[in-house]
Formats: sequence, structure tokens, C-alpha cells
Amino acid sequence: MTSKQRAYLKSLASGIDAIFQVGKASLTPELVTAVSESLEKRELIKLSVLKNCFDDPKEIAETLAERTRSDVVHVIGKKIVLYRPSKKNPKIQLPD
Repeated sequence: MTSKQRAYLKSLASGIDAIFQVGKASLTPELVTAVSESLEKRELIKLSVLKNCFDDPKEIAETLAERTRSDVVHVIGKKIVLYRPSKKNPKIQLPD
């Protein structure tokens, strides 16, 4: 992913709310499955890491991206943004 594409996705992500919260249990198989399904539908999602989760948000983002085969757009504080193009119905057109 190029820096131009990443910047474009960051601008899109600024207008969306977090749809998942990573809590005390950190990354559970159920959370990974739910995130993967949401990425197929939405392509771009935001997660929030709660204060009671003691894992590093950057590590969580990398692990989640690896398990869902997605890209980490960015991690700011306790917010994570992930992107994966939809296989069936791609909506987001990345710049070249």
C-alpha cells in the first residue's frame, strides 16, 4: 500500500465510528471472525482498544491484520483502522 493510498483511507476513516471494542480478553477467535466478516462488508473499519486491555494497540493491530489478511491503515492512541478490499463487492477505489 502506498502512502497516497494510506492517506486516502485515513481521510475516509476519519468520518466513521469504531464498530468494535477490544477489551480485557484482547483478541478472541470470535472477535477475529467478526472483524473479518465486517471487513468483507465494509472494507474499512475502525476499532477501539479499551483501557482495561493491557496489550499494545500496535501489536493488536498487526496480529489482527495478519489473522484477517487485511492492512493496518493506522493506529493512533487506542484507535485502530483496518482495510481489506471486498472479494465479492469492492466499493472503495484506491488512488494509483
